[in-house]
Amino acid sequence: MIIKDLKELITNGENITVEFKECRENVNKDVYKSIGAFLNRNGGHIILGVNDNGKVTGINKSALPKIKKDLVTSLNNPEKINPPLYIIPEEFEINGKTILYLSIPESSQVHRINGRIYDRNEDGDLDVTLQSNTVSELYIRKQASYSENRIYPYVELSDLRTDLLVRIRKMISSIHLSHPWANLDDMELLKSARLYQKDYRTRKDGFTLAAVMLLGKDEVIQSIIPHHRTDAILRIKNTDRYDDRDDIRTNLIESYDRLSAFISKHLPDPFFVENDIRISLRDTIFREVISNLLIHREFLNGFPAKLIIHKDKVVSENANRPHGYGMINPQNFSPFPKNPIIARFFKEIGRADELGSGVRNLYKYTKILSGKDPQLIEKDIFKIIIPLNVKDNSKSVKIISTTDGTTDGTTDGTTDGTTDGTTESNKTKNLFSKIIDTTTSNVSKNTKIKLSVLLFAIFQDEGERIPFYLNSTKIGSRRTIERLIKHLKATGLIEFKGNSLQTGGYFITQKLNELLKDENNNK
Repeated sequence: MIIKDLKELITNGENITVEFKECRENVNKDVYKSIGAFLNRNGGHIILGVNDNGKVTGINKSALPKIKKDLVTSLNNPEKINPPLYIIPEEFEINGKTILYLSIPESSQVHRINGRIYDRNEDGDLDVTLQSNTVSELYIRKQASYSENRIYPYVELSDLRTDLLVRIRKMISSIHLSHPWANLDDMELLKSARLYQKDYRTRKDGFTLAAVMLLGKDEVIQSIIPHHRTDAILRIKNTDRYDDRDDIRTNLIESYDRLSAFISKHLPDPFFVENDIRISLRDTIFREVISNLLIHREFLNGFPAKLIIHKDKVVSENANRPHGYGMINPQNFSPFPKNPIIARFFKEIGRADELGSGVRNLYKYTKILSGKDPQLIEKDIFKIIIPLNVKDNSKSVKIISTTDGTTDGTTDGTTDGTTDGTTESNKTKNLFSKIIDTTTSNVSKNTKIKLSVLLFAIFQDEGERIPFYLNSTKIGSRRTIERLIKHLKATGLIEFKGNSLQTGGYFITQKLNELLKDENNNK
């Protein structure tokens, strides 16, 4: 969630997918009713610190840690919410007041809150526990909507790759030291991950299609879904057929490994540093592509999933149950889980992010890699197109990071055959560095770098306020941002427009526009 979208949700008011709760000192009890109702219906947004009329009342900052802890603890407590789920509240500041935002996905399960079942309509949260027809319809809709929930009562534990569970526990422990899955036995872990379920219509219980696809032995997968495969293809010289190929017909865990290895084998990885940490642009981008290809496909559809490397782009295709049609815009799209249980499993082992954030990362880092946006096309066949930078493939990007987490956008002109990720965005950053050098004196080099990073952030996202730039730049504390903004205002490069108590934000000045124009003309 970005602050602009959050403000728009609040302005538009409560509806079937948006709920406000005040929660100044504690978590209101009815927050959990709304969470259950959203999970059972179409998902939605819960904003704590806003009253029913859409007025931001804020959360008492001294109570904030306890409220966060209570939310996370309760959402993972099967006695409170069953089945439990893993949701992290996001903290934002609006008009100087702190609020919490919860993104609730549509679940593939029917959830109970303190033993009660809630559903959602325009009138709010409804307790439908004793309405047998409504509850039955909920279960039927969940089972019908998500093929991953299909139960195979004759699949046994021995039909799954339990050796992979040893590896999965290590992966989880490296991310979450106290994750409950790490200490569960195999069957307990599988039940906790909702890979073993009971069908309340037929009273059958057993392992689901999700369990088979994630952990099934190859022969078991081929017996249940004989058309299952992912085709990894290199098509650069021999465009009629292929230069290299991996025909992958195994579980999703090892499919991820093989697809990642195929990408690493055939695509270079330009050098990039962000916040003083080396980031693999290639791995970051294709982690999202591969996860999407494996997680969000419709497994009952016979269309073979594909990952094709061309000279100028990489294309992935997979069968889909579309929630809409057309190009996905990261600024206004509504994330929709196609296989929530499989998606959650990938998230817990660190191979996927929160729904929605992966798309934003894809746009961010693809732009850095190639200077172009990716294309995500939602149809019956879901397609992702990642443009590659083939123009300057003799250099490597070297974004130099200072010890305090800022970057100066320097490039390395080595000729080692790796891809050049230098983009128009990076060139623009260099322009800002030059402008800061010419307009600023008597400050350290690190401060100049921070000033250029902040100025570039304001140039990219005008009209925002300090909390937004604090989050987007990550170059220091709020006090640091305030000090840097004061300096930029004093040099005449930015100005504040609007009502400081309600709306408004920081904008670049005419002076900066003229300096940018002069720098470009001098090239």
